[in-house]
Amino acid sequence: MNYIQQAYKGDIGFWKYLIIPVIFIGIVILNMITIDMFDIDQAEIIRNDIAEKGENRVLIESLATFVVFLAALLLWVKYVHRQSITSLTTSRKKIDWKRVFFAFSVWGFMTVVFVIYGYYTDPASLQWNFEPNKFLGLLVIGILMIPLQTSFEEYLFRGYLLQGIGAKFKSRLIPLIITSVIFGLLHIANPEVGKLGNIVMIYYIGTGFFLGMITLLDEGLELALGFHAANNLIGALLITADWTAFQTNSIFKDLSEPDVYFDIIIPVVVFYPLLLLFFAKKYNWSNWKEKLTGSIEKPVNNQENQIEGLA
Repeated sequence: MNYIQQAYKGDIGFWKYLIIPVIFIGIVILNMITIDMFDIDQAEIIRNDIAEKGENRVLIESLATFVVFLAALLLWVKYVHRQSITSLTTSRKKIDWKRVFFAFSVWGFMTVVFVIYGYYTDPASLQWNFEPNKFLGLLVIGILMIPLQTSFEEYLFRGYLLQGIGAKFKSRLIPLIITSVIFGLLHIANPEVGKLGNIVMIYYIGTGFFLGMITLLDEGLELALGFHAANNLIGALLITADWTAFQTNSIFKDLSEPDVYFDIIIPVVVFYPLLLLFFAKKYNWSNWKEKLTGSIEKPVNNQENQIEGLA
């Protein structure tokens, strides 16, 4: 059974796939509407919160919601869908943690290289921001909570919804498009959008497509989990800026104006395709067209769980 077909190992009445996403997306949309309706300066609110509570406490508060939703999603899958977390994660017999750590290491290393390169080519743009005690707090918070935040996003979009929508529409391409676009649009209230403009959605939606593609091509969520965790964790530890969603006690503070070309276009059109080719070589991916656009068939026999038809 392929990755999307893993959904058939549980009870997959389609209405069940709406509850958690509707609640989470509804909260995000309500937040967007409130910000727009009352013309709230989100960057100023973040600055005021940091001045009152400190970066580490604000970070904990911003991550706590994702931790709660991750727990709720996994419990919902286990007890409502009666599906194992392993089958939500991968088409393999067990979760391949080597894949998770490999993707984390690759993108983490590349992130470190980018920051060091920026520091030595334009040192005036990066301010040394390292304070041992504050950084240690950030390190503990980051290691404990940021992977949970990124895991929730991956399990929700590239796991739960990718499988549910794919099983409903008997398609690979439809869930890839839907989950990637929704993933990107839910970042529209981020401070980065206010700083860079809507063009930053190219990056967010492009990242959604990249993560969805590696999930479908690898028939599992492991690479996406590792990449996303490295992107957020290593980034939060190394560099911060006054206009980003995560403002942390990182090693460096970016004083420069963001570069649309380097920060948005280059990752999507250069680095992501190169990573796709690298992972394809590493894991011997083949038949890309079928894996990305092919149809999904309901398994004829499934002895592991009783199968419910899609509502």
